[in-house]
Amino acid sequence: MAHTESDREDLIREAIALSPRAELQVPRFTVPVTVGFRSDGACSLFFGQDPVYQFDAAGGLRRAYVTGLLFRSQGDTLAQLTRMRTTEQTILQRVDLEPAALHEFRQQMTETLQLLAACLAAETVVIQRSHPEHAMILPQLQQSLSLILNAEPWLSRPVNRVR
Repeated sequence: MAHTESDREDLIREAIALSPRAELQVPRFTVPVTVGFRSDGACSLFFGQDPVYQFDAAGGLRRAYVTGLLFRSQGDTLAQLTRMRTTEQTILQRVDLEPAALHEFRQQMTETLQLLAACLAAETVVIQRSHPEHAMILPQLQQSLSLILNAEPWLSRPVNRVR
């Protein structure tokens, strides 16, 4: 976990729950794209520090971090979560997205993922570093993006509030 919200960790070194994982140079993005997979095949994508998208194994969006805001799937919409801090505690304030905002969120996410998929198809993506070192991550990423972009429903089941 990052030490501060604005200071993300080195994902290749520290994201041990994601294996394989790789940092990619993608010509159409100005920041590195980091991709990682959980043991069940669930994909996480980090476009620099923001946006971040985490999917389940079926390609449904579970969580996201976009324009500095946290989002969590509620099954039929996304909850936008805002941290409210006091000296004693941190509370997550939840607001569910209205249909128009949900549609705009999905459209922006889809455009970003389609651009990444097009770069993969054009074979212009370069692996900068990976763990394990010689992971065959690009074919797995292509397959995951296809699953994600065609997932219906596109949101995962509601994400548990309590761990």
